[in-house]
Amino acid sequence: MTVARGADVLDELTRRLPASSVLTDPEVLESYRRDQAGLVEAGKPLAAVRTGSGAEVQELLRMASAHRLPVVPRGAGSGLSGGANAVDGCLVLSLTGMDRIINIDRGNLLAVVEPGVINAELSKAVDDLGLWYPPDPASAGFSTIGGNVATNAGGLCCVKYGVTGDFVLGLEVVLADGSVLRTGRRSVKGVAGYDLTRLFVGSEGTLGVITQAALRLRPAAPSPATLVAFFDDLTSAGAAIAEIVSGVVPSLLELMDRATVRAVDEWKHMDLDLEAAAMLISRSDAGGEQGAAEIERMAGACAAAGATYVARSADPMEADLLMTARRLALPALERLGSILLDDVAVPLGRIPDLLDAIQGVADRHGVLIGTFGHAGDGNMHPTIVFDHRDPEAVAGARSAFEDIVRAALGLGGTITGEHGVGILKRPFLHEEIGEAGLEAHRRVKRALDPLGILNPGKVL
Repeated sequence: MTVARGADVLDELTRRLPASSVLTDPEVLESYRRDQAGLVEAGKPLAAVRTGSGAEVQELLRMASAHRLPVVPRGAGSGLSGGANAVDGCLVLSLTGMDRIINIDRGNLLAVVEPGVINAELSKAVDDLGLWYPPDPASAGFSTIGGNVATNAGGLCCVKYGVTGDFVLGLEVVLADGSVLRTGRRSVKGVAGYDLTRLFVGSEGTLGVITQAALRLRPAAPSPATLVAFFDDLTSAGAAIAEIVSGVVPSLLELMDRATVRAVDEWKHMDLDLEAAAMLISRSDAGGEQGAAEIERMAGACAAAGATYVARSADPMEADLLMTARRLALPALERLGSILLDDVAVPLGRIPDLLDAIQGVADRHGVLIGTFGHAGDGNMHPTIVFDHRDPEAVAGARSAFEDIVRAALGLGGTITGEHGVGILKRPFLHEEIGEAGLEAHRRVKRALDPLGILNPGKVL
């Protein structure tokens, strides 16, 4: 884009939208260039625009279509795949200002929200009414519902309750030409027409901009009972996981490997077993006798698999301490250096094979990899720690990352369980879905965004 054309566009933007919403200061724009993904490119935007309503999103997209300007939708920037990274000359569309909880319908167990609502704030608002919104990504305290929907985010409760998409009843979406599409319905059931809601969930801003979401709620669950177990080897931990999920549906089943446990304990001094190969945390929220029976069954599975230590707790403070250890996994590893976070998922029976493969990758490349994740649904987060100032270390991290992705595919898994494709996983999408799958994606993209202005270079 030429300087003259850029100036004309900015002038038009400030005429058509509130001038205060158009941000052009270079230092401010720097904070809108990228998300939290490491080692992926980010361009220089022409401007960032903080919209306050769906009507303003419409106006911006009409103008962008007229000028064929790329638009990169953005929530809190907490993504981990480069999906919100700017491209040169684009308009970054920030949706954080659209943060209203429009309605909580207790009788029909649903909430209608704008995309900038923070996940944890919605959870608190519905909890005050005796309700529950289960999707709880680790970033719940700062990620937005719009970003959660755009990436079909998961979280700790996925094993029992599913991912974000399982709680989206309908959407309001502004298409590339500025027209408004409303998908889904407020009823629990409904199969009229194609499932366009599912199409936009996980589309990473490449097909339209989400401006409202109708979300399914649940009655609040009883206080959970929690179990922790340590294992001397990964095979034993894998056997315990397989036995647990074959007989119980835990509300949470999380795993941390030795490197991750040590990173957390060295930081917070939580008196964890630093010699154990794996730490398993599980929960039952069934309540009462059923919850106690489920915890005992899980404890028995761990003991039978060879756990070196098993403990149960119904005490909320003890349980919160264990969950704190799990939630600190990523920041604890970040303290050790730059990180490259992976997000692969495999069939449950292949978790031990994946963990063995990750250790092999670490040994071959001479890098530290801490692995943690959602054992109950096979979604692991191998996190490569490296020195970004050392070109050889960067190259080794990239190679290790690629080897882990291909190991997951070789085990019948997927390149991304919950973080999305973005830029980071784009080179591997063909290996998972094939040429026919890619072409189907391209056709959908061309149908909804014929000018290719929405989040270009992401996913495809």
